[in-house]
Amino acid sequence: MEYHHASEMNGVVSDYLNMCIESKHNDLCKAKDSKEAADSKKLSLIEKSYSTILSELGEDVDREGLRRTPLRAAKAMQFLTKGYKETTKDILNDAIFDENHDEMVIVKDIELFSLCEHHLVPFFGKAHIAYLPNKKVVGLSKLQGRIVEIYSRRFQVQERLTKQIASAISEALEPAGVAVVIEAVHMCMVMRGVQKMNASTVTSVMLGRFHDDPETRKEFLALTLKK
Repeated sequence: MEYHHASEMNGVVSDYLNMCIESKHNDLCKAKDSKEAADSKKLSLIEKSYSTILSELGEDVDREGLRRTPLRAAKAMQFLTKGYKETTKDILNDAIFDENHDEMVIVKDIELFSLCEHHLVPFFGKAHIAYLPNKKVVGLSKLQGRIVEIYSRRFQVQERLTKQIASAISEALEPAGVAVVIEAVHMCMVMRGVQKMNASTVTSVMLGRFHDDPETRKEFLALTLKK
């Protein structure tokens, strides 16, 4: 009898767990379906907006070369601004490690592409990042690719982009110092306005010891900007 009772209890627990798992799965599926429906609606609205822009510029959106352009442009714009849907917390949770290392860590020549928020045309170049660990280090791929990408895949100005990258690293790692330098070419200066083909813009943000200690800053700049 006791064995039979225990067996029944195990069956009840098993059924309950299965029900919970199924319920959670259904909730996740519903959330995913809802998100996909919202994304599809947004894509359709952006596509229609591009059709309107092309039509108002005097183009025939039904001609062969432009027939799918509004949809392609809408998808491209969603990709180029996907950073709005991401946070550094999401990507760094499992990539920060305890490490007794206090020497400068530099990752240089990180390619970046972004969209100028004033004219919605690209600017592109390279970011150079350094930090002085305070018993915490981050996986280099996260530093090199993901943090820069999160903030560059938004409508930006270079000055704010530089500051956001530095602040994100500082908040995540609490290091003794952070330095970020970005060198970029802005197509709004090349294709319109002053139309200067060889002009580039350099911005920097220095936090902690990079800001307070001239020798630390000098070492970073010497290692980063030397050709």
